[in-house]
Amino acid sequence: MRPADTDQGRPQEERAAQQAQQRLTGAGFRPEDARVIVDHFVAADRHGKSAHGLARMDWLLRLPDLQPDARPRQVADRAEYARWDSCGALGYLTLEAIVRAQLADPPAHVRLVVSDASPTGTLGVWVRRLAVGGLIAVLTAISPRRLASPDGGPPLTGTNPVAIAIPSSDGRPLVVDVSMGAVTHGDVLLGNATEAELVPFGGRQAYKAFALAVGLQMFCEALAGAERGAVLMVASPTHDPVPAFRRLAGEIRLPGDS
Repeated sequence: MRPADTDQGRPQEERAAQQAQQRLTGAGFRPEDARVIVDHFVAADRHGKSAHGLARMDWLLRLPDLQPDARPRQVADRAEYARWDSCGALGYLTLEAIVRAQLADPPAHVRLVVSDASPTGTLGVWVRRLAVGGLIAVLTAISPRRLASPDGGPPLTGTNPVAIAIPSSDGRPLVVDVSMGAVTHGDVLLGNATEAELVPFGGRQAYKAFALAVGLQMFCEALAGAERGAVLMVASPTHDPVPAFRRLAGEIRLPGDS
């Protein structure tokens, strides 16, 4: 999107964000928590993830067992390992707390962070913030079981996205954010795709995406528990590979670039 196009769309975006903020506070969310959720939706829209943007408001407010006053808490805090309990809070708020904690106290080397966060939104938004703060970040999360094997049978895994962000001395982190589905559940919710299209990506090679989905499902469940959860790895970099990689790529658009 050209800067002029972006500028022209900002007033409309701001109005939509204000309306979303009002709806969330009207539903019982604290203003600061509502702002976290709205800011995440806006960031998703700006990075081309509209299925996870402000269009999600109706879906969010219809979530069962919504607890607007719930807040996450850290239940384990060690140098290389942390664990967070959502305590019923939305995954957006749990991940917000986790990201802030990592930026406030970066690991000397590597830290694994486990939580029951759900829903998690656009994972690339979370890891980008960590990379802007100077940290390598890898984040994955499981979602409701919607992907079946390419050979058929019942849904066995979620679309199980994974996002990777690498900081850069030029201020332009490299951000990769992919889901294992050919479309997302958000696309289905918005009417941009059908349930029948919610299959592992890759066509004839879909077994590869399905294998990744299975691996991520079991990885998260082994650490966070069944059905819901997110696992984050953060690390302090010892090298700065992104600028050289951008020079090698030349004019090629890299993942996560606007």
